[in-house]
Amino acid sequence: MSRSITTLLAALATVPLLAGLAACAAPVSGETAGDDVVKIGVVGAGDPQWAAFEEAAADEGITIEIIDFSDYAQPNPATTEGELDLNQFQHIVYLADYNVSAGEDLTPIGSTAIYPLGLYSTKFDSVKDIPAGETVAVPNDASNQARALLVLQSAGLIELTSGGTIFSDLADIDEANSKVKVTALEASLTPTSLPDVAAAIINNDFVEDAGLSFADAIAKDDPSDPTALPYVNIFATRADDAGNETYLKLVEIFQTDPEVQAGLLESSGGTAVAAQVPVADLVDSLATVEADTEAAGE
Repeated sequence: MSRSITTLLAALATVPLLAGLAACAAPVSGETAGDDVVKIGVVGAGDPQWAAFEEAAADEGITIEIIDFSDYAQPNPATTEGELDLNQFQHIVYLADYNVSAGEDLTPIGSTAIYPLGLYSTKFDSVKDIPAGETVAVPNDASNQARALLVLQSAGLIELTSGGTIFSDLADIDEANSKVKVTALEASLTPTSLPDVAAAIINNDFVEDAGLSFADAIAKDDPSDPTALPYVNIFATRADDAGNETYLKLVEIFQTDPEVQAGLLESSGGTAVAAQVPVADLVDSLATVEADTEAAGE
């Protein structure tokens, strides 16, 4: 599922939901957008890469509109319904879970970066300081929860009965052999839970909004691991638009413009690992994870 990710990576280094999004007719595959505005859904429109991206796209004659969403559940349905042309907020595992559960066919058309997932605490300076029996919060959406549990296992806080997979959930925790208890919350709420728990897994989009620094993480996963491909963040669109020349040009701009890449690194506190993964590998990985997701649900 990730035969080339290590080589590829080595070669590269909350605003309320906008109501009443106007439906926009996306150009047919292979056409350019002309004077049309390309609408792109994100979570965290204030991140510096987006202003740089708008400017770089404009320099190439493409007008884009960045549409901000307050949580992860909304950009994919908006893309499916044509309210957005593209979205860029998720990794392959999250997209696979959406496609399988919703019966849809959104597809990746380009990669952006891998972001290490971190464990944060306002009570303890290191994992070893967390007493036995304390509670740790993780995101409640399936894809991020599984990854969060793998982080906790690698940090020695829990043990997973299956050894840990991209489908692990709270039921897979071997409580008798785990140091802490785990509770699941909506991803945007894990930062606000810090006063009430020993530590929390916080997605990168919410770290700085919570007044934290990425350097504050007391544990995190390794984005250079060969198994990281399913966690590469992507641009996604409807399958019928996968060959749209304007959309593909926007991916190229994002991946290669120095100001965009500098903004990406800044917004991640220097943690993002840029990735230019071949689209075919992204599509293959998505198909594999979707098949595994369907099998896991049977």
